[in-house]
Amino acid sequence: MKITDVKVFRTSTPVHKTAGTNWLFVRIDTDAGISGWGEGSLQYKDVALEAEILDFGKFLEGKDPFRIDWIWTSLYRRVTWSGGAVTMSAISAIDLALWDIKAKAHEMPVWELAGGKHRDEVKVYANGWFEGLTEPIPGVPAETVSRQASPELHAKAALELKNDGWKALKFYPFGGPQVTTPEQIDHGIELVQAVREAVGNDMDIGIDIRARLDVWSAGRVAKRLEPFDIAWMEEPVLYDNVEAMAEFARSVNVPIATGEQLYNRWEFRPLLATNSIRLIQPDICHCGGFSEIRKIAHMAETHYVAVAPHNSNGPISTLASLHLDMSIPNAFLQEIFVSFIDRYREVLTNPIIIEDGSATVPDGPGWGADLDTETLAKYPATDFTQIESEPYLDF
Repeated sequence: MKITDVKVFRTSTPVHKTAGTNWLFVRIDTDAGISGWGEGSLQYKDVALEAEILDFGKFLEGKDPFRIDWIWTSLYRRVTWSGGAVTMSAISAIDLALWDIKAKAHEMPVWELAGGKHRDEVKVYANGWFEGLTEPIPGVPAETVSRQASPELHAKAALELKNDGWKALKFYPFGGPQVTTPEQIDHGIELVQAVREAVGNDMDIGIDIRARLDVWSAGRVAKRLEPFDIAWMEEPVLYDNVEAMAEFARSVNVPIATGEQLYNRWEFRPLLATNSIRLIQPDICHCGGFSEIRKIAHMAETHYVAVAPHNSNGPISTLASLHLDMSIPNAFLQEIFVSFIDRYREVLTNPIIIEDGSATVPDGPGWGADLDTETLAKYPATDFTQIESEPYLDF
């Protein structure tokens, strides 16, 4: 079997935070008539990502798609200026497509090709459930200030999630700037308290700071979060400084999670070596695909660290992450954006199964589903202005 073509498909997402982002998929075709799907969605950088994938495609043409690890190593080692978000996302998309091809050729699901199941389903946590849960600030003209998040509306929406069967959720109650204020902390705590009181103690709550705070401010927030028994505090500070993240994790009494912006096993190695992080969140679309995230997960296992794959991406990312969760011993939770689920169902040939707070993959070889390219074409990619199109303004 030989690779004959590499095609890229870009499509807009449902509106999220601002004007939405784009998803980017790759389809690798072979002379055996088997095609594999991968994803490398890289918010606001998908034009650069497409160019990198197509450039790699010239190397891939004529290669044996079963040589997954050799291809991965070639794309990573046999180039100048390797690594980083764009290159690693391109490698991720290609790697995912190759696993899909090989599993389809052997008429088995990817989790089987990877060594078999550790579980039949994985607990999922809801993200993207809080869109529009704001209200006017009393006494302040609406045209002069942004609306503030409403504790009452957050409590109502969180309870609706629980009633729909979800057993875990995540949200972002603390905004920037990095040096926060007592007022910002108080408002964030009001949101957390409202959600916890609404859902009770039997629902996991993750609090994502998204690296908005400095160490001093994040420490104050962590102290105030202790009574609410949160499952994890995510990206409390910027991810660049492993020593600072580790020292922070040791200084607080809430579990710290990080890793969505680390790109391979070499970047995770020093983080795990600190033995301070309780949960890592590699992103299968950015950290090197199915091949690399498995290596990262196995390395985390030696440090007794759980894995909850980051996933703010499209349906192939979600499917691939679930196949990973099925096939590793230390999977904890899987992130899914509830605001994307309807679009997932629309573009996939087989739906992802989410019931009673857990998810599993559809039956079938490979990922268990392909993408409908005609449906993708209904949602043309959106153009972005770097920085100005980003939803996170305060850092």
